[in-house]
Amino acid sequence: MRLVHLSLTNFRNFARLELDFPQPITLLQGGNAQGKTNLLEAIYYLATSRSPRATAEREVVNWLAFDEPLPFARLVADVVRDGSSLRLEITLVQRANQGGNTPRFSKQIRINGVKKRALDLVGCLPVVLFLPRDIRLVTGSPSGRRRYLNASLCQIDAAYCRSLAEYDRVLTQRNALLRELRERGGGGAQQLRFWDERLVTLGSRLTVRRAALAAALDEEARKQHRELSAGRERLRLRYESGITDRLPSLGQQLALDLEGIAESPSLDIEQVAALFQRGLDALRGREIAAGMSLLGPHRDDLGFLSEGRALRAYGSRGQQRTAALALKLAEVTVMSRELGEPPLLLLDDVMSELDEARRRALLALLSSAPQAIVTATDWEDFSPAFRGQARQLQVVEGRIGEVV
Repeated sequence: MRLVHLSLTNFRNFARLELDFPQPITLLQGGNAQGKTNLLEAIYYLATSRSPRATAEREVVNWLAFDEPLPFARLVADVVRDGSSLRLEITLVQRANQGGNTPRFSKQIRINGVKKRALDLVGCLPVVLFLPRDIRLVTGSPSGRRRYLNASLCQIDAAYCRSLAEYDRVLTQRNALLRELRERGGGGAQQLRFWDERLVTLGSRLTVRRAALAAALDEEARKQHRELSAGRERLRLRYESGITDRLPSLGQQLALDLEGIAESPSLDIEQVAALFQRGLDALRGREIAAGMSLLGPHRDDLGFLSEGRALRAYGSRGQQRTAALALKLAEVTVMSRELGEPPLLLLDDVMSELDEARRRALLALLSSAPQAIVTATDWEDFSPAFRGQARQLQVVEGRIGEVV
């Protein structure tokens, strides 16, 4: 899989951009706020239909576009995959004013010119993105780590993505019913049975799939981390299920069940579902009193450990950044194995806060990447040998030029 060409119109500070990617490694240098991260964001947006930074679609639209009668932004990627060409396109068009002061945009997705859903787009251009803020995967809240697991799995497994969307819908409906039952004093709790059944069926699928991904990432991240730290440190990833954490007395059995995922996945799903249902039955009164669902993959987490200690609490900033980077590099390997081809690697200012030894190790790993786009503020962060094998570009105020 290769990204061949990128076209942007009115995206962030790129009023207009046409850019080819003829070499495996593209190195993009520029000062702060010139557009380096915006370029990576655009590619990730085309891959997942979501921005890793914006909370609303209007935020990615170039401010000059609002001077036009119909403000819009368009992103297009030409991709070669399995010997076939794909054109991925996202167009954002401002909706007619509905009385509010804040403009809203509708999103139109096309694959080879045909209108598609976001679910159809995800996975067409597999990417792994590393941003400086990804240190929050180690230091931040569990919700960010769940989003990371979901984003990775949705690119790998379309069935997982569908189950996740349905689980979120069921969870919303079930929570609404729990609040209603709380207001009624708990009467009519039998109405939960229907939503319990759907929550257990879908949640068990998510749990088993996430556990399998976490195990695969743990194995690969340990290898990558040893390379990045020159063998001085040991990293472990630990999947923390939203079921076992809430039911300690039953958690050991689930952990044993999850160990055999690769051997008998259907049996494991049944075991997780049985445990999930037992937990819901046991916590019925507490959930009604709380007005929310207390069990399920919506409470999952992913732990980062070094020498048995939580990096979130005890790791230095450099250790935390190295762990996050090892995770992303492990994701490249796992995704390659799952998809049968490597994803596009996007690294933003990756050298910041890494010592010289870790920089050398990372450059050695990047040199073998099938395709990577790397940004930097300083050319000196990269060795002359690495720069010699990369296409070198410079970005200034949303304009990109070749470095000769």
